[in-house]
Amino acid sequence: MEDLKKSMQHASSNIIESRIIQAVLSEEISPGERLGEKDLGEIFGVSRTLVREAMMRLSSRGIVAVSPRRGWFVIEPTIEEARETIEARRSVEIGLLMNQKNISADMIKQLEAHVLEQQRAIDENDLGRRSYLLGHFHVQLAAVLGNSILANILEELTTRIVLIAALYQSKADAQQSCDNHRRLVTALRNNDVENAISIMDAHLTHLNKALSVRDNKKERRFRPNCQHR
Repeated sequence: MEDLKKSMQHASSNIIESRIIQAVLSEEISPGERLGEKDLGEIFGVSRTLVREAMMRLSSRGIVAVSPRRGWFVIEPTIEEARETIEARRSVEIGLLMNQKNISADMIKQLEAHVLEQQRAIDENDLGRRSYLLGHFHVQLAAVLGNSILANILEELTTRIVLIAALYQSKADAQQSCDNHRRLVTALRNNDVENAISIMDAHLTHLNKALSVRDNKKERRFRPNCQHR
């Protein structure tokens, strides 16, 4: 904690915003967790005013919310919000692939290295890093394809997906995502855009179906309690 305080002395509200997003992506901060202005001000070495500015921007991006009782807290996405986020990503990412140009061998190697890191995190059962890497792959893909604006959009959508994954994603789901990423990179290496689009579409469809399975299991688990009320 002391090292973090020293490294973040006199941080701007932009840095605070970026650091909180990173913490959410790596699951250092969990869905529903309270974010106190005073505590964050001490960690970053700034005034509560700067913290509040960062929180307001995060709120506009749908990552945090505020209530009179709890103050600022990380959102806990619903299943319906998860589905809407996945569909937004489908529009962005498939459109990105449709307009992609040939990718250099070095860029393909970057994506392959990213997939290897994903697999290592899954094998080591590092849940936080697993969620971060599986989500960040899509940001990296946009960056490699040369669209920084879409990379920023995908970072925002990915942050929400990681919050969803923290609530609903199983290890089997994570492995399926990693396998899909590996197949996607292979298709891009072969310059097979049609196959890459098909893989991406199937990948996002799988995410949507996995949410339905999780939702149905949760409903069955709680139904007996409801019947005895």
